[in-house]
Amino acid sequence: MPMPTEERVSQLVAGLVERRGFDLEGVEISTAGRHPDAQARVQVTVDSDTSDLDSLAVLSTELSALLDDAGDFGETPYLLEVSTPGIDRPLTADRHWRRAQGRKVRVVLREGAQPPAGSQAFDARVGALAGASVALVLGGNRNPHRVMVPLADIADAVVQVEFSPPGAKELELAGGVVPGRPTPGREDAVAVEDISDTAEHSPPRSTPNAQPEPVTASDSSIEGIVE
Repeated sequence: MPMPTEERVSQLVAGLVERRGFDLEGVEISTAGRHPDAQARVQVTVDSDTSDLDSLAVLSTELSALLDDAGDFGETPYLLEVSTPGIDRPLTADRHWRRAQGRKVRVVLREGAQPPAGSQAFDARVGALAGASVALVLGGNRNPHRVMVPLADIADAVVQVEFSPPGAKELELAGGVVPGRPTPGREDAVAVEDISDTAEHSPPRSTPNAQPEPVTASDSSIEGIVE
């Protein structure tokens, strides 16, 4: 039995992901080899306004049960990984910018766009969205000032890791940090995208509703092994 496509799995999980308060950022399916019985790896990436590890663990369990009940993988064993985007995920949608408010980003403008900082590539702190533009705070701690940049002028933007908190004025001009999101300069603090928990289970085909093992900390994504 052929494996389902990424589009098919996206369609299967989208409703549950949305009902649980998450946005579906992507689905990737890969196999460990060419053997027909090779284990498949299903990576489901989701995001939300808050860094809630418990909710993510619950979603992982529910998605595992949903895919098992759908039966699209047949007898093919698969490893389900549910995680949030890494910090290096480019900001491409309005919700990405909104959730990144207060964070430092590396911005690259499209060719021909008027640079607000004298260069096509610069660091800035994300402010509030306003229609088709976003407020960016330039100047760092020394000379913080806010400019408005059309989203259409931004070719690439990626959140940067910070190891010290921003200045009070700089953060004030950005409008603060969105409640529930990681605090800038606290990369050592616990956050969903930085913590990895593992739930491994091998429910028999005759008992598809078997519960997973307790979630324990590890250095991999939230996972459920289904055979």
